[in-house]
Amino acid sequence: MGLNKVITAGFKRGFEERCFQLITESYVSAREAKVIKLNWDENDITSELHEHIKENPLRLEWSIVTNVEQHLLKDKIKKEKGFAAKLSRIDLRLVTINSSLEYEYNMEAKNLKEKDSGLKRRYIDTGINNFVSKKYQNGCLLGYVLDGDLEKTVDGVNKLLKKDGREPEYLKHRTYDLHDKYYESEHPDNLLIKHFMFDFTSLHSA
Repeated sequence: MGLNKVITAGFKRGFEERCFQLITESYVSAREAKVIKLNWDENDITSELHEHIKENPLRLEWSIVTNVEQHLLKDKIKKEKGFAAKLSRIDLRLVTINSSLEYEYNMEAKNLKEKDSGLKRRYIDTGINNFVSKKYQNGCLLGYVLDGDLEKTVDGVNKLLKKDGREPEYLKHRTYDLHDKYYESEHPDNLLIKHFMFDFTSLHSA
C-alpha cells in the first residue's frame, strides 16, 4: 500500500510538471503570435493560451485533455433548475488518465497591473484565498501582467498581504527552469501555492 502511494505521488508530480511545461510554452508561443491585446479580459487571454496548449504536440503525446471554464462540482448547492449557472468555475483544467485513475490540475488566472490596487486585491481575494479556503484545489495561479513592471506588481500584492497581517504568505521568487517569473507562497495548513507571472506589457493594445 505504501509503495502504491509513492508511485501515485510520483505520477501526480510528473503530471504537474507536464502541465507547467504546457502552460509556459503556450505563453511563449502566444507572445510570439502577438494576438493577445492588453485590453482583453483574463478569460480572453486564457482562451488564447488554451488554443496554444491544444496545438502543442506534447499534449497528445502525454494524453492530456484540456478545457476552459470548468465547473467545480464540489459546490454544496441544491440541484434544481439553473443550478449549473451558480457553480464555481476554474479558468483552465488539464486532465490525464493513468490506468483506472484520473488526475486533474486546475489553473486560475487573474489580470494584474502595477498601479491597479483593485486587480491586486482581486488576485488575493478570489485567487489566493480561494485556494486557501480549498474552494480551488490541486492547482496554481496565473498572473497576467498587462501594465507596468512585473516585479513591482508582485511587490504590490505583497504589500496588500502585509496590510492584512499576512506577511508569512508573501509571494517569493523561486528559481524554476521552465519560467523565470515563478513565485511560491506558503499558507496555513502547509499549503503551498505556485504562481506563474506572465508579462504581456510589451504587446501593443491595438
